[in-house]
Amino acid sequence: MSEVAENTILVSEKAKAKITQLMQEADIANDPAYFLRVGVVGGGCSGLSYKLDFDNEVKPMDQVFEDNGVKVVTDLKSFLYLVNTELDFSDGLNGKGFYFNNPNASRSCGCGESFSV
Repeated sequence: MSEVAENTILVSEKAKAKITQLMQEADIANDPAYFLRVGVVGGGCSGLSYKLDFDNEVKPMDQVFEDNGVKVVTDLKSFLYLVNTELDFSDGLNGKGFYFNNPNASRSCGCGESFSV
């Protein structure tokens, strides 16, 4: 029986596949300095929005995680909103793109791109 890590950011298989594809397209897949930076910024219809980007600079207060072979980095303030959140990806007819399964969100908008706590 495998134990689920607590206080982390999780990455689903579908999200991992899409992240790998995007890193290959950006020609950074073979550079171990690059990682996925995840953050939370003010805005969106529910008050807070998610932000994703590739980065290669870890800042002093960053929180660093690795799940499913993907290195994920977030700033400390964003991590307070993202603890135990799973990053997933959907390519279905009802929406295409990354989305977050966030157990900390008390309310989400219909598009899944913003939330409140």
